[in-house]
Amino acid sequence: MRSYRRHRLVVPVLLCALAVLAARPARAPEEPGNGTDTGLSAEVARLYEEAAVATQQYEAGRAEAEEQRGRAQRAEALLDAQRRNIAVLQEDLGRIARAQYRSSGGLPVAAHMILAGSPDGLMRGQHAFAQADLAVNNAISKNRRAEARLAADEAKAAAQWQALEKRNAQLAVLKADIEQKLESARVRLQGQADAAVSAGACRGAVRLDQPETGFGDGGWVAPVETYELSASYGSGGARWSNRHTGQDFAVPIGTPVRAVGTGRVVRVSCGGAFGIEIVLKHAGGYYTQYAHLASVAVDQGEHVSPGQWIGQSGTTGNSTGPHLHFEARVTPETGSAVNPVSWLAARGVSL
Repeated sequence: MRSYRRHRLVVPVLLCALAVLAARPARAPEEPGNGTDTGLSAEVARLYEEAAVATQQYEAGRAEAEEQRGRAQRAEALLDAQRRNIAVLQEDLGRIARAQYRSSGGLPVAAHMILAGSPDGLMRGQHAFAQADLAVNNAISKNRRAEARLAADEAKAAAQWQALEKRNAQLAVLKADIEQKLESARVRLQGQADAAVSAGACRGAVRLDQPETGFGDGGWVAPVETYELSASYGSGGARWSNRHTGQDFAVPIGTPVRAVGTGRVVRVSCGGAFGIEIVLKHAGGYYTQYAHLASVAVDQGEHVSPGQWIGQSGTTGNSTGPHLHFEARVTPETGSAVNPVSWLAARGVSL
């Protein structure tokens, strides 16, 4: 398996609902509920984007919580070290006091002053003890102040971590709710696509709000933004009469499918092994095919730009699961395919 392509980090927060701009007449007679079909496709596209945003927010929050928890754990470790230092200092002070007591015979300081052989001797002894006592007390005081600061930092870090954990729990619920709604909408969208394929009648283009691409007319992109590569060009298998003629992208139903480059729609069809499919013509005499779709967002004859959403992935036709079948061809017909991975690589797109 090849690695995933990740969504760009810059995604509009809480994307507004995608609206249907227009729905051109279907190639078959209109059926009741076609407006609902259009709304469903838009709903799937909207939920797809919202799920991506929710996932990014959740993952970012989880990473932030882990970092904050690490800071709290480091603060606790510093506190433990400070406590051990204070315990050692207190023990040292105790030893000094005990030694002083033993050397003075247990007499009070006033008695030692009376019995001292000389004032200088007494003062030296008392000064040494006072200095040691002062040094230990200063060290203890310093460490206790440091401990208080560390305790405050630990409490702050722990509180922040707990707040992040609470927020992440809320994000997880939101994410799960969006994904549940998305999955339900995907099932309904695929059901409508299967019905259209069975009838052999493609519906009209479902007009979706287009994302900001910024690729320009001369740019090239992968046919889907986030994916895992599955069946490759030229691979064998029981599902194909000869060899696999394209590159499969494992993606969920309803994933926006993009035009890989500037081109014109030369075919939109339903039925057959490819289910719902789109074929584009590009400069230089090459064609690209997008198959097993659940819906289309363009009509035959339209011009498209790189990154433009031209449909939504599905599992129509001869398909064992949700994916996009992508081909690069020298003619619009089956049987003229070239390796699509190499073809895209030659145009600066590495899969």
